[in-house]
Amino acid sequence: MRHVSVPVPPGEGRSYPITIGSDLLGAVCARLQEMQPGRRLFVVTDANVAGAGHLEALSAGQAVERFVIDPPGETSKHWGTVGAILEAMEAACLGRDTLVVGLGGGTVGDIAGFVAAVFKRGVPVAHVPTTTVAQADSAIGGKTGVDSTWSKNAFGAFWHPVGVFVDVTTPATLDEVQYRSGLVESVKHALIADAEYFAFLEENVGALLSREPAVLEELAWRNCRIKAEVVAEDPTEKNRRRVLNYGHTVGHAVESASGYGLLHGQAVAVGLLAAAWIEEALGWGGGQRVERIAGLLETLGMPLSIPGDQTVEALMAIMQRDKKALGGRPQFVLLEAIGRVLCREGQWAQPVAPEVVEAALKRLGAK
Repeated sequence: MRHVSVPVPPGEGRSYPITIGSDLLGAVCARLQEMQPGRRLFVVTDANVAGAGHLEALSAGQAVERFVIDPPGETSKHWGTVGAILEAMEAACLGRDTLVVGLGGGTVGDIAGFVAAVFKRGVPVAHVPTTTVAQADSAIGGKTGVDSTWSKNAFGAFWHPVGVFVDVTTPATLDEVQYRSGLVESVKHALIADAEYFAFLEENVGALLSREPAVLEELAWRNCRIKAEVVAEDPTEKNRRRVLNYGHTVGHAVESASGYGLLHGQAVAVGLLAAAWIEEALGWGGGQRVERIAGLLETLGMPLSIPGDQTVEALMAIMQRDKKALGGRPQFVLLEAIGRVLCREGQWAQPVAPEVVEAALKRLGAK
């Protein structure tokens, strides 16, 4: 079992623990009640996670209030779901002594965290991520939110958890596409922070695809350390934390334009390649970077091109609403080298001429 500590914003005077190991689910409720005595637990999960037996394993015979999101996935990440959960909490006579537990993937965690942030003006939340993408990224750092008609994660809050519990055996229940897609966030972390980690992924991709617990524990530990270090410096994404959005400017646009038919990791894979081609065009490529990134993503079974029905015009319009955009012009996180993000004049996201972005999109197949 491994542990990582994440400091929360200055002034709150605390950090929260991330616990990483195998077969942790059955001990989570008892541990939370030790950490937060007297709290009533309210579990938010989805039909896939409940169907896989994770909700039963988490509750370990205890009677806990719960809400099961159905259908699972990004299509439920909207105001209606948040409202339904809040009404269910009210109906159960829950109060400010509630502790919300998000059990599931990124969508569940985003919704559970947002619900905790607004219920009774804020109650604690803990995350128990069960997917590769949530264990690598979304459960850590306090971001919560839901989508609008126009864009992804348009509404939300920063609401840091009291703890995160990463059970590396839970991804064993994911289907192959979901599992592989979630590994893309690990690729992103390696690209922005650790060249040796990127080499580790290249060398151990077979063990990753075989879902070997020891390799997954190493993966989770490296991801948590990278994200914890970035979040500690910039907890509310004023500047440096934007590096965690590497590949996401184009990735979110492609995901949104697909009507969320593409999984998050699939779209981000395309976004990573778009960023690499932009870097190449601006003279910051080299060292076979594009080839190495494309090779690893291809081995993971990720798409290497933009879906054929997506247009440059539509994608550029979506990117104008990106959270990093200034004056309607998207900003891009870019690499100087694998493991090192470009920082200019203290800024970790850079403006890029529209024609350079458009050329990268066309190179990846946008019309």
